[in-house]
Order: sequence, then structure tokens, then C-alpha cells
Amino acid sequence: MVVNPEHAAVDGRKRAEGPSPRSYREVADELRARIRTGRLRAGQRMPTQAELAVEFGVERGTVRQALRILQSEHLLTNVTKGSPATVAEHIEHAFTGSEAPPQPTMVGLAPRIAAAFTAPHVEIDALCLTAVSLTLAIGEPLRRIHEGRMKPATVDVRVLLPSRDIALAFPTPVHAAADSRLHRQWLSQRNAQGQVLRHNLLALRSTHGIDVSVSFRALPFTPPVKLYLLNNNEALFAYYTLTKRDVEIDHEYLEMYDAQGTQSMLFAFEQGAGLRDTTFVEQSHVWFNSLWNTISSDLTLTA
Repeated sequence: MVVNPEHAAVDGRKRAEGPSPRSYREVADELRARIRTGRLRAGQRMPTQAELAVEFGVERGTVRQALRILQSEHLLTNVTKGSPATVAEHIEHAFTGSEAPPQPTMVGLAPRIAAAFTAPHVEIDALCLTAVSLTLAIGEPLRRIHEGRMKPATVDVRVLLPSRDIALAFPTPVHAAADSRLHRQWLSQRNAQGQVLRHNLLALRSTHGIDVSVSFRALPFTPPVKLYLLNNNEALFAYYTLTKRDVEIDHEYLEMYDAQGTQSMLFAFEQGAGLRDTTFVEQSHVWFNSLWNTISSDLTLTA
């Protein structure tokens, strides 16, 4: 009988068939994802190494290697043989900086915004299509401020959005000329998100005595990218990638080209993390300020 070498061990015993055991990097990737998405929360005790070994079908040594990787990334504390590890208290700092891998905007932006709000003077500049991602991301630091866990002295936010008076490059119909219904829908979303963002931030004045400034300017073009500049220290950059999809407007389905900005992959560049990163952050500020001070115009968040 011929034995398949894939199922034979060096001692001649036949190996059990089944999926290959996970590597320690795969285990680390899965646990890191659970921390990012909140399934494992800051300060929470992890399952024991024995429990994780059973769950992933690996040896305890493999689990221990995975936990040490997450400890080196400042995501875990108390990684020892004798007791379960603990998720770090301030995990938002672990997901910032140039060493952080690219992430979808809705995953990567919120912890970076939260980390930015730990500074005494918060400065956020944003260039985007509707401000949906920014409004959602700022919700976390606002919650922490209301809980008394942080309190910056000042918050200064500037947002560049497309003008209501231009023909948008996207969203746009696939087979028809420019459709006013698409423009109205986009404008309604842009205005609603901007109003919520402004209201929630300005409320910090009366509720917590924080000096807040929120400004909007209108661009004469559709931005093909989104950009977030945090505290003159970090630049977060993502491409708007267009896809074809159907949308229902006035009880009619319309095929359109659009970008799902919340899913755009966000790349992080940090001041001081090397010449490339530092230059990118500095030039991003120069570019943003040039748009703000030249071709942008007053923007009103009304229909």
C-alpha cells in the first residue's frame, strides 16, 4: 500500500486528516480583530491559554507566541504562563501611527480620533464627500468626554465638502445623464451629517465648558480621496473606490456608480516616523490649507 506523504509522520505513524493547524500569526490576527471590533473590550480578561488552544486547535506554545505579539503591540498586558492575559486599557494608541496596518475607515478612524482627543488642544481637518465617517468616529471621544474620562481644553474642526452647485463625478447614474434625484439625496446626506457633527461638537461648550470651533467650506470639485489630519501630527488617507450598485429613489431602482467611503482602506502617516511619513503629513497640511484659503467657498448646511 502506498502512503500519501502528506499523511505520514517521520516515525511512520499515519497523521490524522483534517485542516492544518493555525500558525501563531493567524491566531494573533484573529484575536487582534476581536479587540478592534470590541468583542474583547479594554480591561477585559482573555480566555486562558488552554481554552484558546482548544478553540484554535493548536498547542499552548502557539497561543503563547500569538499573545506575545499582541503584547508587543500594546494590545495585551499580563501575558504569563500562569494567568489569563488582559486587554490593555488604552488600546486606541495601539492602532495609531505608521506601524498600524491599513484598515477600513469605519474600523481605523474611530480609535485614531479618540486618541487625538486625549490632547489638550484638538485640531482635526477633514476633506471628504459627506462627513459620514467623521461624524460616526467622533461619537466615541464625545461619549468619553460626557463620562468624564477626558476633557480637552479646545477643539477646532475644519471640514471641506463638495459644493452643492457642482455636477458631482459620483454618485452618478450608469446609463443616464446626471439625475437630479441622486444629487438631492447626496446633498441631503451631506447637510444632515454636517449638522449633526456641528451640533454635537458645539454642545461641548455648554455641557463641559470646552472652547469649540467648527467650520465648513465648499469645494468646486468631487474629491477622489478622503483625508483626515489630526493634531498636526497624523495624516489618514484613503481612496474613494467606485463600484456599481442599485439604489432605490422614489420607489424606482437606479443603477449607479458610487463609493462606499466607510469601507475605504485608511492609510496612516505619522509625524516623526521617518522622512516619508513626516513629509506626507507636512505636505497634506499644505495642500489642505491651500484649498481652504483659495478656491473653497462658504458652505451652508441647508437644502
